[in-house]
Amino acid sequence: MGTRREARERAVQFLFQYDLNPPGNLEEALDQFWDSQQTAALAEDKGPATWGEKAELPPPTAEESAVRLFAEPLIRGTLEHRNEIDEQIKKCAQNWELHRMAVVDRNVLRLAIYEMLHREDIPPVVSINEAVDIAKKFSTQDSGKFVNGILDKIKGELMRPARIVK
Repeated sequence: MGTRREARERAVQFLFQYDLNPPGNLEEALDQFWDSQQTAALAEDKGPATWGEKAELPPPTAEESAVRLFAEPLIRGTLEHRNEIDEQIKKCAQNWELHRMAVVDRNVLRLAIYEMLHREDIPPVVSINEAVDIAKKFSTQDSGKFVNGILDKIKGELMRPARIVK
């Protein structure tokens, strides 16, 4: 899997957690999140630690650092523009109340819409394709269609080319 795809998946995971249980301190929550991601990766490589064992985390690998470097601005930007993004979702999701959407779908949409509206270095079609694939992976097969439909409506209203970076 590519670094950017992994970063988007991690961003959605953090946004999911944030949505369900907003932390008091974003910086601490991000640090805890990245530590837990690194711990999970180590456990996968070495097997689970024995009961009561607390290991020191080694420095992140270059790949882990690259994932975090791409994911954190996406997370922060999505949270910073969340109200504006939620209004876009409400406008395009006819007959769907935001709080009734699957939490995964809602946060996949938020991330993709943030990219489409505020990241001119990412073509909107890339954001849409990534969002659809992530929704299918973490939610349901139908989620891909749902996410694609909403993001396609938003793409139609953009004032920039869908396939070109600025």
